[in-house]
Amino acid sequence: MIEVTKNIPSPPYLPLVGHGHHFVGKEPHENVRTMYEFASKYGSTIKVWLGTELNILTSDLKDVEVVLGTTRFNDKAHEYLTLEPWLKEGLLTSRGKKWHSRRKVLTPAFHFKILETFIEIFERESRALLTNLDKEYRMQSISTHGFDLYNWVNLCTLDTICETAMGVSVNAQTNADSEYVRAVKTIAMVLHKRMFDILCRFDLTYRFTKLAREEKKALAVLHGFTEKVIIQRREELLKSQQIKRDDSTNETGSKRKMAFLDILLQSEVDGKPLTNLDIREEVDTFMFEGHDTTSSAVTFCFYNLALYPECQQKCFEEIIQVMGKDKSKPVTFEDLNNLHYVDLCIKETLRMFPSVPLLGRKVTEECEINGKIIPAGTNIGISPLQLGRLEELFPEPNVFKPERFEAGYSTERLSPYAYIPFSAGPRNCIGQKFAVLEIKTILANVLRHYEVEYVGDKEEELPLIAELILRTKDPLMFKIKPRVY
Repeated sequence: MIEVTKNIPSPPYLPLVGHGHHFVGKEPHENVRTMYEFASKYGSTIKVWLGTELNILTSDLKDVEVVLGTTRFNDKAHEYLTLEPWLKEGLLTSRGKKWHSRRKVLTPAFHFKILETFIEIFERESRALLTNLDKEYRMQSISTHGFDLYNWVNLCTLDTICETAMGVSVNAQTNADSEYVRAVKTIAMVLHKRMFDILCRFDLTYRFTKLAREEKKALAVLHGFTEKVIIQRREELLKSQQIKRDDSTNETGSKRKMAFLDILLQSEVDGKPLTNLDIREEVDTFMFEGHDTTSSAVTFCFYNLALYPECQQKCFEEIIQVMGKDKSKPVTFEDLNNLHYVDLCIKETLRMFPSVPLLGRKVTEECEINGKIIPAGTNIGISPLQLGRLEELFPEPNVFKPERFEAGYSTERLSPYAYIPFSAGPRNCIGQKFAVLEIKTILANVLRHYEVEYVGDKEEELPLIAELILRTKDPLMFKIKPRVY
């Protein structure tokens, strides 16, 4: 295998451990810096051995296009296996025919007419977030350190995703200590540990750890909750069908908004309805993909707007221009579509801080990519985080410049594989429009009520941790001030 890949550059490595010694004993955020240094020194496509596991890391746009732009490399990399105990074979982790048929079934669930019905939920949960921010504002006189905005945003997105996915509320923002919320936090912690703790990385040693036992308990709660809701909604759907009322008046119509779950209950694959397990896989996948990812994006948006107050002011002015000065006015689908500058700020934030910092694919059989032979079993890693910070693609990459995404600006000349916060090609993020609408709603409601200030060192480069979801080494701390107008 080493002979086959000899034309792919590589940092020095050792027998058996490969490049492992470059990472052992380092903090997670230091590993991100190490990978940047490797790419800078050895080229845009390099190989990294972790033990006997071969990984190809590339920021070469020609290679990226080959990997993401076709269905040849549809299988996900080894890291995604840590998600399977929770998500099983949902859309994110499935492969082959199953992935293709599920993607076809799920695509209509993200039609704009469906998304429009979710705005009311986005609005309601972002208002609950404002209530919690008001409590933080009243506490500011006591603390000079600010508060961790991510914690509140994370509960907001959890409530939002539960209601849009399953049609039920877990009231995370008012009861952060509930069994379900604790289980979600446990799974997030498990995923972090399995990325960076050597004992937890391999199933053989992981199964005997305390963490594995905690994961098992959390999964029982998460799967049990989802299954209970599926059974309940299936029974309600059957009753409504028996009554034979029109959709506009039955329980899944105007009286009860269609959740993602309701659409799955009425879907078929090869002429057969989805089983409860099929549905649970996709609901749980939607829960994972639409929760921490959105929380990360929202928090980094506020960080950028706090660092660049002139951009925050432009967002505020646009929000007032579109929505008026009545802060009680609900956000509408039309309002969100008219927030063009806010949209630019979201795009620029996701360039600098993509919620998913690394995309991984598995090579199932030996192949050639632009003259490079890649052995079967190789993991291929593509980093939206690294691509977004390349000077040749985005001049002044560490500067927040929303205008770079304006129509007619330089990004139009870029490859569609240069800016990929939602991935690209056949396996791009199916929920990206959902995510942007939710982010916009939160930004609009918070910014028309509060001015946001970052409490940390504004000159310091943020130490980032590239897990499945992008995080910072330390919490981002903020202060807020009510807007008067």
